[in-house]
Amino acid sequence: MAAHVIADDAEALAVAAALAEEFRAGARARDAERRLPREEVDRLSRSGLLAVTVPTEHGGADVRQETLAEIFRLLASADASLAQIPQSHFVYVNVIRRQGTGQQRRFFFAELLAGRRFGNAQSEAGTRHVQDIRTRLEPRADGSYLLTGVKHYSTGALFADWIPVLARARDDDLHVAYVPRDAPGLTVIDDWDGMGQRTTASGTVRLDGVPVPADRVLPHHLTFRGPQLHGATAQLLHAAIDAGIAGGALAEAAAFVRTTSRPWFESGVETAAEDPLLIQRFGELALRVRSAEALLREAARAVDAAQADLTDDSAAEASIAVAAAKVQAAQAAVEVADALFEVSGTRSALNSLNLHRYWRDARTHTLHDPSRWKVQHIGRYVLNGTRPPRHGLL
Repeated sequence: MAAHVIADDAEALAVAAALAEEFRAGARARDAERRLPREEVDRLSRSGLLAVTVPTEHGGADVRQETLAEIFRLLASADASLAQIPQSHFVYVNVIRRQGTGQQRRFFFAELLAGRRFGNAQSEAGTRHVQDIRTRLEPRADGSYLLTGVKHYSTGALFADWIPVLARARDDDLHVAYVPRDAPGLTVIDDWDGMGQRTTASGTVRLDGVPVPADRVLPHHLTFRGPQLHGATAQLLHAAIDAGIAGGALAEAAAFVRTTSRPWFESGVETAAEDPLLIQRFGELALRVRSAEALLREAARAVDAAQADLTDDSAAEASIAVAAAKVQAAQAAVEVADALFEVSGTRSALNSLNLHRYWRDARTHTLHDPSRWKVQHIGRYVLNGTRPPRHGLL
């Protein structure tokens, strides 16, 4: 697949805005029919957007986190499922940036610039908690490994060229194995049955003795032995998706009220858009969306600042800023997607219009990790100066 190479932040934002408008047109039907967006994902690859964090010394644009967050917000405002598919892609690009050898970086960054995609195989079901990873990397005599386990919620794997797999080696340390999608012993099952994010294909990955060369395994556990932004950069993109859902729902509600809704008979106005009570509610909802977008930008700038000068303090400040943005964006997404029906009236509930996809997407995506724990970490940081823990979900 031939891919365009994006030159800078401005071009990345322009491409993302254009693709968002293109993807918006078919989002309703894709969700209703659960039609997987293979052509749209290919468009993302060819556009060069999936390579925008490749370092400049390897030929990429190395865009700011503020730019990357805005790319995701734009895409999610059009189609939240489509926006979520590359989230893990960028997470595992960051693993290569931080833990890859020179040879690994050269190889994988060239793959990205050529339009190749990363999926993910990290979460497991039936374990004690989300950090209880039981997939194993067993060493072989020649220095390579065999990979065995079962992964769930594997967003992006079905569309991937490479599937990064989170696994433990004999010492129980976490590693990431980058496995070709067509590797022997690897099976991707499209069994995702969520009420929302329906076309992410977040199904199951089975790994039955998958052979992995030694140079395709990275020591992910080392990421968390010093100041790190792995969790902050991952969570920033989730916050951007939620903010995008909120903005998309608000825009859809406004368009519906302007063109379709009837005024309530007691309002004394000619159109629903003139109803003072609706105007008040739209103002309240706009404040929720603007607050989420403002905190998202602030968090992205904190991550950019920490990347430029990474210390325990700068990493903590970035993680807390991202946590605040994620909490606000999650609340805004659910509230605004729900209020879409409140302001639009009975007709908006017709299944044929599929406006409920915003609420289903918001409610599903915001379950990724609990906001209540982010609020706890924010409170401890503000009250007692306690830095947040080092893990991939904060």
